[in-house]
Amino acid sequence: MTDTREIVQKLWGLCHVLRDDGITYHQYVTELTYLLFLKMARETGREEQLPEGYRWEDLTRLKGVGQLHFYRELLVRLGAHGSARVQSIYTGASTALREPRNLSKLVSSIDELDWYSARQEGLGDLYEGLLEKNATEQKSGAGQYFTPRPLIESIVACVQPRAGEVVQDPAAGTGGFLITADRYIKDATDDLFTLDEKAAAFQREQAFWAMELVPDAQRLLLMNALLHDIDGHLLLGDTLSEQGKALQTADVVLTNPPFGTKRGGGAPARDDFTFPTGNKQLAFLQHIYRVLKPGGRAAVVLPDNVLFEEGVGTRIRADLMDKCDLHTILRLPTGIFYAQGVKTNVLFFRRGATDAGNTRRVWIYDLRTNMPSFGKRTPLTREHFAEFEAAFGADPLGGAERRDEGAEGRFRCFSREEIAARGDNLDISWLRDENAERHEDLPEPDEIAAEITLRLQEALSEMEELTALLAGERQFSSE
Repeated sequence: MTDTREIVQKLWGLCHVLRDDGITYHQYVTELTYLLFLKMARETGREEQLPEGYRWEDLTRLKGVGQLHFYRELLVRLGAHGSARVQSIYTGASTALREPRNLSKLVSSIDELDWYSARQEGLGDLYEGLLEKNATEQKSGAGQYFTPRPLIESIVACVQPRAGEVVQDPAAGTGGFLITADRYIKDATDDLFTLDEKAAAFQREQAFWAMELVPDAQRLLLMNALLHDIDGHLLLGDTLSEQGKALQTADVVLTNPPFGTKRGGGAPARDDFTFPTGNKQLAFLQHIYRVLKPGGRAAVVLPDNVLFEEGVGTRIRADLMDKCDLHTILRLPTGIFYAQGVKTNVLFFRRGATDAGNTRRVWIYDLRTNMPSFGKRTPLTREHFAEFEAAFGADPLGGAERRDEGAEGRFRCFSREEIAARGDNLDISWLRDENAERHEDLPEPDEIAAEITLRLQEALSEMEELTALLAGERQFSSE
């Protein structure tokens, strides 16, 4: 029996067929999604979602130029007909294929795969494997939409989403957090069989909310959710605009928002943000702690600058620690994202019943100092998070059983008073970096470049805020 990895490898190998058509890796995955949906609908007996005459068999019986012309017509047709999910996946769809022989090769190769094994292994896992392959291929540039699965699995295990809770990802990418949360809940409920009919329907149709800015990424998100039997509210839009208000208040938020400043400059167009800022991470952080229900919990991946940025950054951190219990920060190792030099953290927090004094102490786990730089040579695995998960404990809100490991350990506790004395700067480290003293372990040029880019983005954000402030003062003085 062929396993999922072999099928993924065969599918990925087909991308080389398309070089003559000038197809990029990302275009290839999108193209493959259009074709796989048709084939998987046939394999799973769900072709009733598709209009008659525009199904897999209708495509395969044609050859040459006629097949390519029909395929173009099919994409347009499915964008306007069929089930709501079908229309969402194919909205605005077009093909980058120009050579009939390349379409024929893709169709015949997909038909020849071991679909019995694929169904046994899980079509959702097959598609996730394809997305991961795309993200880890440096030339594809898709890493920005893909958070490493071992990290997501560790985060979800700590947060422990439960059946009946609304789970949101306001920067969903291809849906890794939602898929993993769904799998965690299904494992706890015997694939929802332990739930009554109403609760099971809620899980499938209402539990998951997401927003994604990029149409192609949202298309992959929709396909991924479909193959995992998730039919939630997976919206196309900009969370940092008024569209973000469409996202329902949540019991759980799991996300890895995009890094950098808002395109075109200026602050997000949200009138419910107390602290306008062009820094997307700080803006997303405000959305997250505001959208949480009282008692709701969140885990969000953010770069280091969120921990130390002054001005509006300091005010947002203070507001977060007032409204929420920021109980844990996990400092992540370098090299786990597509931009090798970007240093990131996971912030775990719970929304309080009131809006003041909720953070009394912050536990910080340093998984960065004296750790290898992860990449293709040293892949990140779930095992790398085992000690952190043990230190985090079984309580998703940070239980009393935690132990401060002292100056020589990776897990330490800092009181709210100690943090206030640091000007609410959460960029705290204490371990001696043994690698820093070795010449051969100096940062790589791409790490230095990424750090410079982030600092420039921070400076640009501060300049935009200062410009807006000066403009306001001039207007006030003229009046």
